[in-house]
Amino acid sequence: RIIPCLDVDGGRVVKGTSFVNLRDAGDPAELAAQYDREGGDELVFLDITASSDSRDTMVGVVQRVSEQVFIPLTVGGGIRSIEDVRRMLNAGADKVSINTAAINTPDLITDGANQFGSQCIVVAIDARRVVEGEIDASSGWQVFTHGGRNPTGLDAVKWAQRAVGLGSGEILLTSMDEDGQLNGYDLELTRAISRAVPVPVIASGGAGNLEHLYDAFTGGEADAVLAASIFHFGTYSIAEAKNYLASRDIPMRV
Repeated sequence: RIIPCLDVDGGRVVKGTSFVNLRDAGDPAELAAQYDREGGDELVFLDITASSDSRDTMVGVVQRVSEQVFIPLTVGGGIRSIEDVRRMLNAGADKVSINTAAINTPDLITDGANQFGSQCIVVAIDARRVVEGEIDASSGWQVFTHGGRNPTGLDAVKWAQRAVGLGSGEILLTSMDEDGQLNGYDLELTRAISRAVPVPVIASGGAGNLEHLYDAFTGGEADAVLAASIFHFGTYSIAEAKNYLASRDIPMRV
């Protein structure tokens, strides 16, 4: 699956580098409609400052986006309760992505899966390589919350396994080190998580060219790739990405 990502701040799509230095990338509803037309398999909408600002996800923007797309829509950012999950699904989302709240209230994963099905609950993991002596993370990656602002001390692989055990039906995995760098996904991290859990893993953070997408599927063993910069700023179209991957024997819906 090829999944464009809309990181939204203040009602506009933005894109940064390693979660900082954000620049404007356009209107979320307009971009959503474009990616739907171009053949995106799914769409991810992340209100990237909702948790750090302690506010709710922008329901109105989600509704505008959902009206533009006929592909599965995942919404994340600022979701803290079952009521929030229900509100997003009622606003047009097919799945919800939870990160900070999943760590603060792990029962939210289980309650969400029980009420709406595991297929609706995506646990997002923002992970950064551990500096030597920083924490005891056997895998080498630590989980961060609040839009990459707060270290948790949690080992990324162990947390992914626990999240799936609690009921998550999918993992959205972002390498904070590679995010926006355009140098490729963290294949070692992606592969470690993919091998550790029995649910689909979406690779995120670092796509700069089409070969990077191929590498995520092969070397990273990901089930889907999420990308922003290469699509938002017109480097490649989704059709170009799909045709390239299909030519290299990656199964694609084209």
